[in-house]
Amino acid sequence: MNRKAKAALVLALVVVVAMAFRVSWNALRDVARAIGADGTAATLYPFVVDGLMALALVAALVLTDEARRFALRVLAAYTLASLVLNYVHGLLPELHSESIDWTRLADWDPANWALVLLATSLPVGSIYFGSDLVAKVLHHKTTVDLLADGWVQIDLNRSMSDQGEPVVEETAPGVEVDSSPVPVVEPIEALPQLSVAAESMRPRRATGRVPQAARSTRPTRTDAELLGEARSLTESWPIEKLTGEGIRKALRTSPAKARVVRETLKAERERDSAAVAG
Repeated sequence: MNRKAKAALVLALVVVVAMAFRVSWNALRDVARAIGADGTAATLYPFVVDGLMALALVAALVLTDEARRFALRVLAAYTLASLVLNYVHGLLPELHSESIDWTRLADWDPANWALVLLATSLPVGSIYFGSDLVAKVLHHKTTVDLLADGWVQIDLNRSMSDQGEPVVEETAPGVEVDSSPVPVVEPIEALPQLSVAAESMRPRRATGRVPQAARSTRPTRTDAELLGEARSLTESWPIEKLTGEGIRKALRTSPAKARVVRETLKAERERDSAAVAG
């Protein structure tokens, strides 16, 4: 829907609401005069009831969680009260007279007392509930406000695999990688309506992954190639120097492969020594 269509829809809604308020205003004004309100008070009485309904609706659109449920309850209560008073106005033809003065709202005394209590309590309720709703709206903080104040920091750039243990890969010589685990940010419950992608203000720590440009360009060597290179490098080494760490550093390979090469070289040295002695 384009902007003009939206504007036309909003304008039509405003017109319908204004006409509905005019109809309800007539009934609520007559009811207010029937319970003893003067001309000015009777004219303002519909704004007290239907006006708070509009205020509660706007507050429900702004607030969240428990505050939003409170605004919806106020909206429902005042809508029901306005409906009851409009219904009573339709049942009593004498309320439609221009010179109406104080009169009964029902023939049955308990019903009359209940209706008078309802009509007279709505202005007091508007003062209380209206003030509470305005205070809640003024003190309400959205997700953007919390991020701006520095109260909430969310890191949405890490995948689930990045939030666990770091993945250690073979790195190029001289490249140091911080392999300490990255703390997992716990989910924040106070923000359900909103699903907002926020950048973390805290600098990210290394997760153990090495950029492709920093990785070694040495091709993967087979076991036979490693063993041949080890024989050439360790030919002049005494057998005591054939350690896994020494071979690993010389070949620049993993500890597991260095141990296999060490055991093979030792076995060859012992076999050659036994052949010479024999």
